[in-house]
Amino acid sequence: MNIAEIAEAIERNAVPVVFVNVLLEQLGVPVPAVPTLLLAGSLAATPLTLGKVLAAAVLASLVADLVWYVAGRSLGYRVLAGLCYLSINPASCVTQTEARFVRWGLPSLVIAKFIPGFSTVAPPIAGALRMPLPGFLLAAGIGALLWAGLAMGAGWLLRAAVPDAIALLDRNAGIALLVVVLSLAVWLAWKVWQKVRFRRLAAFPHITPPELFAALEADEPPLLLDLRGARMIAETGPILGAVAAEQDRLDHAVRDWPKARPIVTLCACPQDATAVHAARNLLAQGFASVRPLKGGYEAWSKEMQRSGSVKSMMSVPLLTRI
Repeated sequence: MNIAEIAEAIERNAVPVVFVNVLLEQLGVPVPAVPTLLLAGSLAATPLTLGKVLAAAVLASLVADLVWYVAGRSLGYRVLAGLCYLSINPASCVTQTEARFVRWGLPSLVIAKFIPGFSTVAPPIAGALRMPLPGFLLAAGIGALLWAGLAMGAGWLLRAAVPDAIALLDRNAGIALLVVVLSLAVWLAWKVWQKVRFRRLAAFPHITPPELFAALEADEPPLLLDLRGARMIAETGPILGAVAAEQDRLDHAVRDWPKARPIVTLCACPQDATAVHAARNLLAQGFASVRPLKGGYEAWSKEMQRSGSVKSMMSVPLLTRI
């Protein structure tokens, strides 16, 4: 099947093709929908056809968003942590996204479709934070309408050039396929490089839970910076003596902390991603000793259960939460 035949097939079955493509992409499958939306918009014969395809795209997006919303509402922080584990770049941790979501509120759902990575994690965060369903559907629907409408509208405006473009691609199908393959290879290489780069950045001393508990018994215990995110803290409770903070607002959290005092950063991310970034940022600001907790909150919780010690945490001086 050549490119012209593929375009004809999409034109004949635009509604189901767009629905399935958008649904899969919004569920997290790496099948980009924007090219399909552009092509469907350019091939639409009438405004009525364009409207039907647009409605299919919005409906598919809402179905996927509702699935993630229910998952977030039912499973809470576990589904968010799972999404973070699935990411090829663990540095883009869910806790950072959650903090931005909490700060921006409902409008964040409107712009979520335009921000890579945010589109998939925003609905389960909304569910985990118990956002009212009517407001969620309204904001998600407006966002889907703007996202799909702009892509299809651009295709519609360029529809006069589409036949020539298809003919050109048909004559040079081999070159076009090579360009697509090379583009995918470059994208994958970039993502893998990000992963390797993060592993290198993370390769500096951590502190283990037993070491932390021992340090907390000292005359001058380390200061604790809790970067788990608002939802995780609400579900599991705050850590006594720790200051809850966001990666984007570290300066505010540590503004009164002495530079010589040791600091331990803690998160609930794969590979301690947020804690690592926070530790590096604080070291760059001149703090003498900053170490992320190895294994994050899960390891801390297990050590608490193993030792059965709450006394050690009680020895940490209470700090003002932000």
